[in-house]
Amino acid sequence: MKVSELILSSPDKTGFSFEVLPPLRGKSIEHLYKNIDALKEFNPLYINITTHRSEMVFKGTADGLYQRVSERSRPGTVAVAAAIQQKYGIPAVPHIICSGFSRTETEHALIDLNFLGINNLLVLRGDKAKHENRYIPNENGHLHANELADQINKFNEGYFVDGTPIESANMNRFSYGVAGYPEKHEEAPNLDIDIKMLKMKVDMGADYIVTQMFFDNQKYFDFVKRCREIEISVPIIPAIKPIVNRNQITILPKVFHVDLPSDLAIELSKCKDDIQAKEVGVEWCKLQAKELIKAGVPSIHFYSHNATESVRQVASDIY
Repeated sequence: MKVSELILSSPDKTGFSFEVLPPLRGKSIEHLYKNIDALKEFNPLYINITTHRSEMVFKGTADGLYQRVSERSRPGTVAVAAAIQQKYGIPAVPHIICSGFSRTETEHALIDLNFLGINNLLVLRGDKAKHENRYIPNENGHLHANELADQINKFNEGYFVDGTPIESANMNRFSYGVAGYPEKHEEAPNLDIDIKMLKMKVDMGADYIVTQMFFDNQKYFDFVKRCREIEISVPIIPAIKPIVNRNQITILPKVFHVDLPSDLAIELSKCKDDIQAKEVGVEWCKLQAKELIKAGVPSIHFYSHNATESVRQVASDIY
């Protein structure tokens, strides 16, 4: 089933989903399984798997010099998605991103995913490389997520990126979601233009929208209202994250360009250690989730990176 169908399949119950990272290069998948095991009791509708671009790093050579090489810290998104779907029988939703990938590499990923029976995607531009001061696409890569969506649409229509037809009669169509930003994307000039660009991706075929994290529900409600006013009718899934340490009071606004409500910031500033901050984060996330459920959202998505236990506490109280 499509994610858009899954989240509407139980109209009397708010769905649950979460996001995981592939293991670090050279690490076992067992730790990832433990995180999923801790959350599977809440019957996740699907599990998102992030995709990470390669970065330029310096490595020592035998002669004592340093060489600049490209290295991906978290490879394996396609394989991890397949492993999750096979082991748990839960639909896996890998991220497909522009950043760090060429059109040909994207096509290869689509072919592999289709062979594996994974047909739900989340389509994103992705972040700029750490060594660059602005986003620069790879050679023969995509500049914007709408270009990536167009490639997927053409694949669905039976054409490779070079225009040649796909001869297989058994290729399944991909369905995909896109990201929405209640507090606007950091590079958008304003929220109105950001939402217009979002509508373009929906008009191209996106089945649903999942938001960037937010800590003020009113910003989500206002965002949904503005989307509906310009006839974006697909489900808009709120995504939230429990704060787990004191440093996130400054890190999250800086990295994800989101605001923390004053009440939350004040409570976090009172915390003497990360244990207290984690407790505040769990309680705030519970309040957010309960208000969202009361408002009738069809599903809530949780960013569980380094926060599995906190998400479990939240889910135990609301599901």
